[in-house]
Amino acid sequence: MLEISIDETQLPTATIDLSGSLDSSTAADLEQFFTSSVSEEVKVLVMRMQDLNFISSEGLRVLAKIRKTMRSHGGATYFVNLSRQVQKVFEIVRAAPLSEIFTSTAELDAYLAEMQRKAVDD
Repeated sequence: MLEISIDETQLPTATIDLSGSLDSSTAADLEQFFTSSVSEEVKVLVMRMQDLNFISSEGLRVLAKIRKTMRSHGGATYFVNLSRQVQKVFEIVRAAPLSEIFTSTAELDAYLAEMQRKAVDD
């Protein structure tokens, strides 16, 4: 079972919380949720995964598709608070660049603040 919730109160950033298992029986649910629930106003998608206890290759495929869709609209996807087992899978298959994986929301916020500071300085 996969539980999905979204917070779009700080647009253009949205946060999706995932809990449970992201596998062949639930991957389509996440894909449909993303398609129907994430507005085009979202440019930064944060996926919190501290309560995701399992991910399969089908789950990884859906996450890759979400990343690709966000990039095609000029946006970005970041993964935060990965559970230990999901982080291990990400490391093994290199599911996302290290610049998109953060140990906490605070670490992501610091990274985004630094990127904005650099953009202003350039």
